[in-house]
Amino acid sequence: MTTTYAALLRGINVGGSRKVPMADLRTLMEGLGHDGVRSYLQSGQAVFTADHGDEESLAAELAAAIEKRFGFPVDVIVRDHAYLKAIVDDCPFPAAELEGRQLHVTYFSAPVDAARFAEIDRAAHLPEEFRLGDRALYLYVPDGLGRSKLAEYLSRPRLNKGVIATSRNWNTVVKLVEMTGE
Repeated sequence: MTTTYAALLRGINVGGSRKVPMADLRTLMEGLGHDGVRSYLQSGQAVFTADHGDEESLAAELAAAIEKRFGFPVDVIVRDHAYLKAIVDDCPFPAAELEGRQLHVTYFSAPVDAARFAEIDRAAHLPEEFRLGDRALYLYVPDGLGRSKLAEYLSRPRLNKGVIATSRNWNTVVKLVEMTGE
């Protein structure tokens, strides 16, 4: 059975260091036997179909191929359409009322629990808020990510120890659901 997935690459650039051009990524993924490979924007996401493997094995395969081809490691998370759609459907914030820059999802490679974030004084960061979901964190930042003290705090390595974490704005979250659903 063929499944449609999105691959989310963490910490790459389209120029400068850690450069992974999307055209090269698509070619690499096709070389791995994936079909329907399409990238979205230049910030490290691609949609593809596969008739083998699961999310974890596909992520590991792609990460190894990227390191071999480009010469540096890249963390990769792979998620299927059903998961991506559930992330949108389960959003605890009024996404339809917000601008895409105000709402973000951090995808995790494994489940995380609330204890990981217990030290955060949530009241001190209001009106910014976050909520946990299924291997995801929803982040509401009314003034955008660039000005967010809460986003800065949440990105601290010790909070994300042991998991891959990569964030996307709401517009990208929704677009990946559309692309994997086609």
